[in-house]
Amino acid sequence: MAKKISSETKTMVETQLRKGTSNSRIASLLGVSYEEALEVVDRIKESIRPDVGDKIRFTFRDHKMVGTIQKLLTNSAVVEINWDKSSSIMRDICEDKTIVNFKDIDEFVNVD
Repeated sequence: MAKKISSETKTMVETQLRKGTSNSRIASLLGVSYEEALEVVDRIKESIRPDVGDKIRFTFRDHKMVGTIQKLLTNSAVVEINWDKSSSIMRDICEDKTIVNFKDIDEFVNVD
């Protein structure tokens, strides 16, 4: 599939991947064959795969949190929480570092 992926398709697939939707369901949502969907998913996963040092916004127990990725694991990352930008309510529950699944990352952010 050499076609360019539209921003609408990219957004929809990213959302579905973060929810943990199966590739066959994504193929159905896109209205393409399973093989074509795998190509699209792989291309989008490569473009959204986080890297060490990325600053992310994620949700933990319905509270918005912000942190910096310290280490990548297979499907998750060790994240150092930025308490100035995160819910202070969670300070008693969370350590300064936590594990965040890639699907729980809401967005990549610039924190200055």
